Amino acid sequence: MIPYVREIDFQYGACDPVSPLIRRVVANNPGPFTFKGTGTYIVGHGEVAVIDPGPDDPTHLAAILKAVEGERVIAIPITHHHSDHSPLAAALKAATGATVYGCAVAHHHAEEAGAPRMEAGHDHDFRPDVSLCAGGTIEGPGWTLEAIPTPGHTSNHLCYALAEENALFSGDHIMGWSTTVITPPDGDMTDYLQSLAKVRARGFATLWPTHGPPIREVAPFIDAYVAHRQERMDQITTALAAGPATINDLVPKLYADVDSRLWPAAARSMLAAIIHLERAGEIEAGGPPGIDTSYRLAP
Repeated sequence: MIPYVREIDFQYGACDPVSPLIRRVVANNPGPFTFKGTGTYIVGHGEVAVIDPGPDDPTHLAAILKAVEGERVIAIPITHHHSDHSPLAAALKAATGATVYGCAVAHHHAEEAGAPRMEAGHDHDFRPDVSLCAGGTIEGPGWTLEAIPTPGHTSNHLCYALAEENALFSGDHIMGWSTTVITPPDGDMTDYLQSLAKVRARGFATLWPTHGPPIREVAPFIDAYVAHRQERMDQITTALAAGPATINDLVPKLYADVDSRLWPAAARSMLAAIIHLERAGEIEAGGPPGIDTSYRLAP
């Protein structure tokens, strides 16, 4: 079972010091994909970085600018291009002259007709000034951020390690309040599991997700995250042992204890798992991967 952490003490628009080098301002955009809202992190003092400024919200922009009054914003690192993370970067850059860092998504995929909304939307205009798709560092007085490519939630997701505190700004890659949405084709379960292993191996002391409170017991939390994904995949292979089936066949059986209104979203998550299992040679597809494709166990 995942040891979720959901308690967070904050006020919208307030700037809260949460560690010697980190301050947090939470945007007033709570929702099913954002929890209490987007947590924008300010790193350093004097010359600072602002990680994931968040949605295009003038009130949140004003709160960030108030928080850094008398300081200079030199960097705006972005974890990925979802609309609750990156859109405010343009306005913050205009106000401060800071450089925007991140990884532009290589391909924007059209939404499938009738597919459920699985995220807060996409910022199709996101283009960083400096690309960190292959990694890289951002430095300021007393702080160093290392960009770590962590594809899976999205193809362009980055986490940022703060060397001085052995901490990681984990974006949506790892969140304390919920599991991470993996939606093909931009989301990829194989990439995601590999990225989790990469973060696990680094031995960070603290994870700072963009949504929700920090994760302090990092290794066991990641292990539980991985175990949850494996359990879901084991459920799929066990169900297919009874004979071929489509995702639409499997969802009512495997998610019988879940509100049926969430079944379309569960189907998208199952598709990500099935694509991973097909690559691994554990199942075979009767056609291109999809909700209505028939799947069976590999011989």
